This record gives sequence, C-alpha cells and structure tokens, in this order.
Amino acid sequence: MILFAHWDSRPFADHDPNPENHRKPVMGANDGASGVAVLLEIARQLQQHEPPVGIDIVFFDAEDYGEPAFEKSNKRDTWCLGAQYWGKKPHYKIKPKYGILLDMVGGRNPEFGMDRVSFQMAPDILTKVWNVARNLGYGSYFLNKQTGYIIDDHVYVNALTGIPTINIIDYNTERGFPETWHTVNDTPENIDIRTLEMVGRTVMYVVYM
Repeated sequence: MILFAHWDSRPFADHDPNPENHRKPVMGANDGASGVAVLLEIARQLQQHEPPVGIDIVFFDAEDYGEPAFEKSNKRDTWCLGAQYWGKKPHYKIKPKYGILLDMVGGRNPEFGMDRVSFQMAPDILTKVWNVARNLGYGSYFLNKQTGYIIDDHVYVNALTGIPTINIIDYNTERGFPETWHTVNDTPENIDIRTLEMVGRTVMYVVYM
C-alpha cells in the first residue's frame, strides 16, 4: 500500500475573514503539516515493527498552490502540481494495490466525510478504513455519509496511476473545510493531538490488519 500527504503550505490566506491577510502565506499547521506529522510517526513505528505488507510513503509538493480566490483567470489544474508530476513519473518498483491520502487531519472536532472521489474510485478501501475507525471508537468523527467532489492529491493519483486511493480529510458538505482553512489562523495552537492520534491509529490498524 502507499500513503500520501502534502508538505507545502498555501502562499495566500485567501479565505481569511480579513481581506488584508489575503496575500499573506498560511503556516499550514493543519493543512499540510498534520498529514506529514502522522506519516512521520507511522514511518517510525514501521521501523520498529515490520509490517505484513510493503509500504511506500510519498510527500507531495505544491498541492496548495492553486489559483487564489482574488484571481479570476479560471486556469485549469493549478492545484496538486506535485501529485500531477508524480502521477506521470511514479517512483514505485511494484505498483501498490491501494493508497491513503491524509490532509487536514489535526483540527479540533474533525468531520471526516466520504468524499465523492474516494467513494467512486476506491469504495472497498473507503469502507475498510471507515470500519476500522468505527471499531476503534471513532465513529462520531469518521462519518458514514458521502460529501462532495474535492480536488486533492488523490484525484490525480487515481486518474494518472490507476492506484485506488482514498482521502481522509476534514470536510463535510454543509460546513465545508475547517474555519482555519486557508487563513492565517492555521497555526499549531489550533491543532488537537487527539485528532492526530485518532487518524494515526486508524491507519496503523489498517496497515497491520
């Protein structure tokens, strides 16, 4: 299997409630760093306890470089540039059977819905991971409901490599993304270590099951 996260952060806080912040960079404590943090800890655990399957870990660049809201050029495919590049030139020696992408997995009171791309491209993997989360007692966070179409790295992984890949991301259709999303408030003070642990334990159980 293969695990993904993006390590870059957005150069524009274009969804900040204060317009004066729109051209300021986002620290990205949740939107980027949280997924990386979970995968780094998983990598440490894998070194100590050999898993029953092969694991690749990929950190993408330029996921969050998409066209800002204050520009209206309607350019195509400005998001997930690293995933687009990797999808055309993947590095693996043996094609993974499936993948899991982690994005925004450190916020308070997360709502991990089943995004449409994951639901359409990897329904069996999505069901497997969500069942594990519920069995671990996280059913109130891993929601058994489908959300909308999300442009994230898994879109291009699915399209360009054919690896069935799901996305664990804090999003639901009614609320949208967390309130710190693409704002200057995406800082470590707004990270909940219990959320990081919850996602990390879920993925680890999937790896070792």
